[in-house]
Amino acid sequence: MIGPTPLLDFFKRGEVDRETRMLAAEGALAPRAMEQLAILALLVDDADREIRDAAEETLRRIPAESLKAFLARSDVPIGLREFFGDRGVFPDEIPTIELDEEDAPLVVGVEEANGADDDEDKATATQKLAKMGFSERLKAAVKGSREMRAILIRDPNKMISAAVLSSPKLSEPEIEAFSRMASLSEEVLRVIGSNRAWTKSYKVTLALTKNPKTPLAMALTFMGRLNSRDLAQLSIDRNVPEGLRIAARKKVVANQSGKD
Repeated sequence: MIGPTPLLDFFKRGEVDRETRMLAAEGALAPRAMEQLAILALLVDDADREIRDAAEETLRRIPAESLKAFLARSDVPIGLREFFGDRGVFPDEIPTIELDEEDAPLVVGVEEANGADDDEDKATATQKLAKMGFSERLKAAVKGSREMRAILIRDPNKMISAAVLSSPKLSEPEIEAFSRMASLSEEVLRVIGSNRAWTKSYKVTLALTKNPKTPLAMALTFMGRLNSRDLAQLSIDRNVPEGLRIAARKKVVANQSGKD
């Protein structure tokens, strides 16, 4: 089952510009099948007729058998099943097969770009991104290389960073690296910290706790998961907010008193 998808959240909140909605309606944006179908289900009711028509056309291009097999998954939300049920499409009556988080969208855009090389260096990625417009950068955030994601996660446009965090190509080491970046916005760090799958990693939890840009309430919660060594270091770390440092110091003292 996929975790939170920041990109889908933007669509649900109605905070997506027309160009991006059209990209999604044409099947050229969403990185996963679940996300793609959920976004298309929203866009068929879009206020813009062209977007509604594009979303309907994309839905028609999805092979019926693929869609029925997908709807048989146990992690498909009931709302999505009802949406397609109202359209006369029902899940296959077959044993459900769980797919991992890498499942691809069921249909791709008509002018889908070739996959990016994950081995390109930062200079190459920077040069490519410099020539891209907004829609191309948005696609690169979802389907581009590791170096592109490392650059685009710092993009001032919230949609771009949300697309990076929704990319199925994103790895745990990348999340760890993002969690350490004090240059990221508080909102990006909050999204990372709210993803239970990512914060199961001790390295991610530690990085978020030590990152001065992590929301204080979140950092205080993660502080409770730290081992005694990291907690002691946090208690004297001048780079974290004073409130967090004081709380860590109190916990260190309390732990020492408990041992006496």
